[in-house]
Amino acid sequence: MRNRDWRFYWLAAAATYNILWGAWVVLFPRHVFDLTGMEQPLYPMIWQSVGMIVGVYGLGYGIAALAPDRHWPIVLVGFLGKVFGPIGFVYHYWLGNFPASFWWVTLFNDLIWIVPFGLMLWSARPWKITEDVSIRPLG
Repeated sequence: MRNRDWRFYWLAAAATYNILWGAWVVLFPRHVFDLTGMEQPLYPMIWQSVGMIVGVYGLGYGIAALAPDRHWPIVLVGFLGKVFGPIGFVYHYWLGNFPASFWWVTLFNDLIWIVPFGLMLWSARPWKITEDVSIRPLG
């Protein structure tokens, strides 16, 4: 087996977490609302769509785990989501749309991943990538 660096393990963990969380939300769309004491959504299929998106992110993290420097854009998209997710939570908590009991969703879906994803982006140093990545026509 290849010797993997720390990024592989963080991205593999993020992939596993996102795929499992996404599947949970798709299969049991009302459960997180029961756990947090929130009112059930009028259209649970929209929440299930969020679960599908989270699961797809998990697939992307799994791909990025194999070559984090090459797949830094996947890490960047994840990092941005993990930064903006808590901002959205705080904003909607302040408006009274989210109860405090929903904080754990933000903690596990976003906050615990911000530092590792930020460090992965820093270690990839995309601003220093020198390989030719120009788009060429097929054929």
